[in-house]
Amino acid sequence: MTTITPIILAGGSGMRLWPLSRKSYPKQFSKLIDDTSLFRQSVSRFGLNSLVDFADPFILTNTDFRFTVVDELQNSNILSNKILIEPEGKNTGPAILAASLFALKIDPDAILLVAPSDHVILDETKFHEAVKIGLSQVEKGNIITFGIAADRPETGYGYLELGPAIGKKSFKIKRFIEKPDIDTAKGMLDSKRYLWNAGIFMFRAADIIAAFMKFAPQLMKPVKGSVENGKYDLGFFRLDPIAWADCEDISIDYAIMENADNLIAVPLSAGWSDLGDWNSVWKEQGPDQKGVVTTPNVTEVDCENVLLRAESDSQHLVGLGLRDIVAIAMPDAVLVANKNSVQDVKKVVMNLKRNDINQAETSQKDYRPWGWFEILIKQEQFKVKLIRVKAGAALSLQSHQYRSEHWIVVEGTIKVTVDTEVQILSKGESVFVPVGAIHRMENISKDPMTLIEVQTGSYLGEDDIVRYEDLYSRS
Repeated sequence: MTTITPIILAGGSGMRLWPLSRKSYPKQFSKLIDDTSLFRQSVSRFGLNSLVDFADPFILTNTDFRFTVVDELQNSNILSNKILIEPEGKNTGPAILAASLFALKIDPDAILLVAPSDHVILDETKFHEAVKIGLSQVEKGNIITFGIAADRPETGYGYLELGPAIGKKSFKIKRFIEKPDIDTAKGMLDSKRYLWNAGIFMFRAADIIAAFMKFAPQLMKPVKGSVENGKYDLGFFRLDPIAWADCEDISIDYAIMENADNLIAVPLSAGWSDLGDWNSVWKEQGPDQKGVVTTPNVTEVDCENVLLRAESDSQHLVGLGLRDIVAIAMPDAVLVANKNSVQDVKKVVMNLKRNDINQAETSQKDYRPWGWFEILIKQEQFKVKLIRVKAGAALSLQSHQYRSEHWIVVEGTIKVTVDTEVQILSKGESVFVPVGAIHRMENISKDPMTLIEVQTGSYLGEDDIVRYEDLYSRS
């Protein structure tokens, strides 16, 4: 059986699902539909099955998410040593070319299947059947894109216009169409000749590289240089940032797919959704007879066609007499929007960024290689955090110029270093870290550790830190 290597793209920010999805912790790692993240669902989709033989996946992400990716892979019982770190986001064109060049060095005959990490595919068997159909065309040197049969006049997706059939459930592609207006979308739906562009592709590494050389040669030198000059770091492969900076920001659609003449569409009917906006989430979660979708900590009275979500256990959201409304309540930000306007949530995020509003990109819960922290209270002269440290993990050896810290252990056992003094602290015990003291905390137990940190000082920004030693190679 021919082996296919999945390439999973996990570096996006998912702004249209703000305020749940933000740059600091985007939708692919969130639990939007059930208790499993979209990333973990995507990885599991390429596990053992009887139809297709998948190799361990390549993951493309950025430096902020690298340890989150490792945790998610471990939770999926997948060990991948092929995690590529993009120095900065340059869209899917350079990312896919980098993965293809990397794969070609390992296997000159590599067959790759590129998939986003934030889509839903309900019927994995049908997905694998479509992959198997596409594989027969890939082996002929064709590039495959998987298209979704449209069930509504969707203006948020790109479309593929189908040409003649060339094999079992395979079609030449006549053209790509960008996101249409509603009247055009209705006409395409009625014609039955169009598929939604799912952004899932399959090809031989050598064939896609040849396509880049022909249609996007300007990318070859910087991307190849970033791969050749990249370096391993704690098991991650960091693409060279100097060469990468010269890459054009361009999607794979613009760079290759709209130009290639060996492009084949394989229809995919497997319960697909890109969860690209809150309407998609509403639809995927199964509205009741009144069109209402809620989370457990929500009360709705006399509402119709609404999505009401409260994302914190300490919140309770109430909707009264609402029609065609999306309301998403986070501890630090709330979105209330008409369902017909949710495609424009990205504009809201850009507006918040222009006005330097922290909630635009940053969540209250901040994930780090060693665990996470959540800001409970923040005032001008003090801040209170809940800190969770994974078993065996340790924060960096560090100091602060402007703040002192007081740590109170809530759960677990930690080893604390403050200058030359080392202590072991358990539940209920505490320690004070003065301004300027060189300090570190380490979880020496076999379970996660929880503590409360109280900061006081003239400046409480996260950039007030000097690192002397760090297990995770952070400067």
